Parts: sequence; C-alpha cells; structure tokens
Amino acid sequence: MAELSDDARRNRESWTQANAEHTDARASAAWAEEEITWGVFSVPEASLGTLGDVGGLDVVELGCGTAYVSAWLARRGARPVGVDVTPAQLATARRCQEETGLVFPLLEASAEDVPLASESFDLAISEYGASIWFLRNSTLSILCAPEEEAPPGRTLLRPQRGLGRMEWPGEIGVEWQLPHGELFRLLRRTGFDVVDLVELYAPDDATDHEYYTVFSADWSRSWPAEEIWVAAKPS
Repeated sequence: MAELSDDARRNRESWTQANAEHTDARASAAWAEEEITWGVFSVPEASLGTLGDVGGLDVVELGCGTAYVSAWLARRGARPVGVDVTPAQLATARRCQEETGLVFPLLEASAEDVPLASESFDLAISEYGASIWFLRNSTLSILCAPEEEAPPGRTLLRPQRGLGRMEWPGEIGVEWQLPHGELFRLLRRTGFDVVDLVELYAPDDATDHEYYTVFSADWSRSWPAEEIWVAAKPS
C-alpha cells in the first residue's frame, strides 16, 4: 500500500475503533440482507432506483469497510472489488466471505491512491467513504449540526461558504464535505455528468440508530439527513 496521507491515517484509526464497537458485530447480518438499503435509516434502493441493473458490471467500492455493499452487488451479478484503508474492517469482510462463500477481491489501499488500472470498472460506488460522496451527509445536516456530539437542530449553525475539510471536536476522523454547487462543478471538471441527486429522509416508522447518533429520526423526517449523488461519464 502506498504511504498514507495524515487524513487517511486518522480515518483508518477512526474506522478501526468503529469496527471494534459496531461494524464487526453487525457485518454478518448486513451481508445477509436481501434488500439493498441506504443510510442510517435504511431507505430501500427499490424506492429510489439509483443503481439500475448491475448484472455483469465490474464494480469498485471505494472505502468498502466490511464490504456488505459489494456483497449485495455480487448477489445481483456484479463483479465487485472492495478497496479500504482499514485492515480491521477488511478482516471482518474476509470472515463474512468465509461464512457465506461469496468471494471477491478485497484490497487494502486508500481511495486517494487506488493501485488499479484506470478505466477498468463500469461502476464506482462509495457509501461514506472516499471523501464522502455517492452516499454522504446532506449539506443541510452539516449546516445545522452542533460542534458537540448531538443531532442537527432547526437552526443554521455554520456558514455554507467555506465548507470543505472538516474536523469534529472529540472525533479522530476527517471529513471532506463540499456544498452542492462545488461538488457539482468538481464532478463536471473531472468529466462526469450529474445524473441524479436524491435526498434521503427517515421513513415514518424510523427510530434513532443505536450506534450512529449523528441524526435523529424526528429531524430526518422533516429534512434530508443524507443524500445520494449519481454521476456518469458521457457515452
């Protein structure tokens, strides 16, 4: 693996901790889920239609964690490769492969410097990984989030201008959270067309997550807690 940036090292430490506290214990159940869902409140992909048919596609998952998204796609006929910077989460993913017999390549690397050939995949996907895009915190939730560990409220607490690299008090990891206009222009500059932007709300029957307390179900029923960006190279 190439030498990591300071941000990547910090995020590896953060996800090592999260794996010990939550994601390792949750991984087997996540791999076994029949339905693809997104976000803290498990919004069904079937109601959103962000992926389309993945059968026969070569897929790279950047920041795959315990690789349950790759497992979901493999069951639907895709050929995934999971890339993650955190050895502990990849070890969990390999355990799940042994449990299920569903095997695909797993690569320890940072999404900042992926040692794979350019243009060798039909689809790249990232759920809360790789600088937080595809599925990420909504811009509005960031603007309304307090500095201390608490869910967003109903008041704007920080300016949108200048959003980018973010560190949260008491948190190890680092986030990059660009506002909509800047992310749109970044994708366009790098050769992508923005196909869709889907804002995720908590379902009516949602309850607060037992581990990820960054959003409350009550707030997220009225405002989008998370958002999915879909972009494509022009054909």
